[in-house]
Amino acid sequence: MHSFRMNEYDIEHSHGMHVVHDGPRQAPPLLLIHGSGASGGFWGPVVPALAGHHHVIRVDLPGCGQSPPAPSYDVPAQAGQVAALLDDLGLRHVAVAGHSSGGYVATALAEQRPDLVGALALISSGPSPDALLRQPFILRLLLAPPLGPLLWSRRSDAMIRKGVSATAARPVNLPDDVVADVRAITYRVMRTVLRHNTAYIAERSMPERLAALQVPVQVIFGAADPRWEPSSAHRYDAVPDARVELLPGVGHLPMLEAPETVGELLLSFTATGRRQPMIPDA
Repeated sequence: MHSFRMNEYDIEHSHGMHVVHDGPRQAPPLLLIHGSGASGGFWGPVVPALAGHHHVIRVDLPGCGQSPPAPSYDVPAQAGQVAALLDDLGLRHVAVAGHSSGGYVATALAEQRPDLVGALALISSGPSPDALLRQPFILRLLLAPPLGPLLWSRRSDAMIRKGVSATAARPVNLPDDVVADVRAITYRVMRTVLRHNTAYIAERSMPERLAALQVPVQVIFGAADPRWEPSSAHRYDAVPDARVELLPGVGHLPMLEAPETVGELLLSFTATGRRQPMIPDA
């Protein structure tokens, strides 16, 4: 089975995060942030297209994939770690794409450090808690006590694939290394991350947060998303000049379900919607 990471050229650990670089460092930077219970590997199918035009930077957020646990999983705290990484790389006005709760980290990054973010693309990022749907049965089984903690530690590869696929509307292929990334996430970390994500959008909705930022915004949503009410994507219409795209027949994982479309949308957006980045000296 082919790995999503075949064309990576540089791996590092920085500020408590596993970081993968693809594409030329001299190209405009594009940061990809994964969602809850995932890793940077989930972006794999779109990376080849993006790396032809960008210096693509993928992170495993703290406690996820190959990154060690962190003292705090508060959304602004995670954004702070990402900011420290970008500072170390000497980058400013970076295009940032976040999937699901990764969109919350991306937004918190823009709130904290507007100098770092030149454009924001949110994929399957629910706008507020009331848009959350009743979750697929296997996820409720894995995440809710009393069975959740017991089942979580005993997850087989097949169960992990079934859990991920439950959020998709189309068949998805999850390579072994990405399954290993998911396995590495502990039950405690997963529950803590979910709680902090909910708190972030309950405090202030995503459209409200984005409307207060002066940054180009793209929103991509699957029209068959089983996690978030798909029509809630139109709440982002309230964000000035936001581009909202609903993908027919696509669920919560557009990068895995429709990678060609997602790649085209991201490249079109970064080509026309982002501010000029500052590139560090080679």
